Amino acid sequence: MIKMPAKDFRDLVVWQKAHQFVLAIYRGSALFPKDERYGLTSQIRRAGASIAANIAEGFKKRTKPDKIRFYNIAQGSLEECRYYLILANDLDYCDTSHLMDQLEEVSKLLEGYVSSILKS
Repeated sequence: MIKMPAKDFRDLVVWQKAHQFVLAIYRGSALFPKDERYGLTSQIRRAGASIAANIAEGFKKRTKPDKIRFYNIAQGSLEECRYYLILANDLDYCDTSHLMDQLEEVSKLLEGYVSSILKS
């Protein structure tokens, strides 16, 4: 099977999984207390969206250092989400185990994608 190069960031499996994670974050954070609307709810949604957005932005960058910079920002946002999920779980806002599983999958895919770019 010949693998075609991605023409668009939406062709990247890592972006697809990151996007699914953001959608799940929005659904899960809707369960947070209303007084968290401008606190944890806003923070976790922004960090989650930043993962997918930086993957998309990095895709169109022409140089390897530019690409890696955006993917590194995505990795930072991913770790920020990891902490917010721990916090939401510890505060009993929702069971974050499924979200944590999705986040781990995105993390591994992003790490692999960055490694493949660095090797190319």
